[in-house]
Amino acid sequence: MKAYEIREFGIEKLALAERETPAPKACEVLVKFHAASLNFRDLMMIKGLYNPKLKMPLVPLSDGAGEVVAVGETVTKWKVGDRVCPIFMQGWLDGAIEYKKARTALGGDLDGVLREFGSFDENGLVEIPEHLSYEEAATLPCAAVTAHHALMVSGSLKPDHSVLLLGTGGVSIFALQFAAAFGARAIITSSSNEKLERAKDLGAAETINYREREDWDAAVLDLTEKSGVEHVIEVGGAGTVQKSLNAVKMGGHIAIIGALSGGKGEISPVSILMKSIKMQGIFVGSKQMFEDMNRLICQHHLHPVIDKVYEFGEVKEALKCMENGEHFGKIVIRI
Repeated sequence: MKAYEIREFGIEKLALAERETPAPKACEVLVKFHAASLNFRDLMMIKGLYNPKLKMPLVPLSDGAGEVVAVGETVTKWKVGDRVCPIFMQGWLDGAIEYKKARTALGGDLDGVLREFGSFDENGLVEIPEHLSYEEAATLPCAAVTAHHALMVSGSLKPDHSVLLLGTGGVSIFALQFAAAFGARAIITSSSNEKLERAKDLGAAETINYREREDWDAAVLDLTEKSGVEHVIEVGGAGTVQKSLNAVKMGGHIAIIGALSGGKGEISPVSILMKSIKMQGIFVGSKQMFEDMNRLICQHHLHPVIDKVYEFGEVKEALKCMENGEHFGKIVIRI
């Protein structure tokens, strides 16, 4: 089978290799992948910014979708022809995150999905919602589960809540769709007015161009009668957290998800204390969260937002698109 491997760090160093098609063990399922999607983590992994001590060669990417083409002799959960997605952390089925579970992530600790076939424990898969294509389903395991965890699990979102979404990448757009489906008020930021118009079509109540309003935290307060929002989906990192603290209401919730603006910086603990803010790191989610999210997706007949689809031979172009940050929603690779 064909598979991409990280042998050296760098987009141009990503290598297309020939590997043996895996044979499923007794408790495993063989999946033929039809699509994969990119996350910012994948770009960082390939460039050597996520884990400089990464064990190589490694197949990158955590998010994929495909069909079952063979099952091990003890497998009872799946049959040939089932449409499935592997979960992000193969060892995190339910309950709280633990170090041992966290060390089972695809495309990092374990080989990822940028390949034609993969063999997985039968418990490490979820069923694809019937109304979604393989390309749409491939966007779910990391970005969508992260957004669902942040809003529904950690945030306990209510219909009368307001949510601030930073940017228009995968997590933020999924969070916008979930918030809108739930009846919550979504405020979203971007440097592009065109993207903000697209966000309105997805249910954004208000939009802020942070190039035109560098004090976007003050703009959020203006839109909320100075009280702030109940939730912030914080994907910016050290460069944006302080403004997120300003924009969240007293007793509010900030989901710490990404570090697009960097991981180093100073954050004053005073506003966290004085405003009684809950800050929660969100490291994707469990299989149980994934299945709960899929039920919500089916209930509201949601479709993931795909910006561009690249072919298997265009992986480097897809990564450069991610690097440029020009996408809206998700970037998908057809396998």
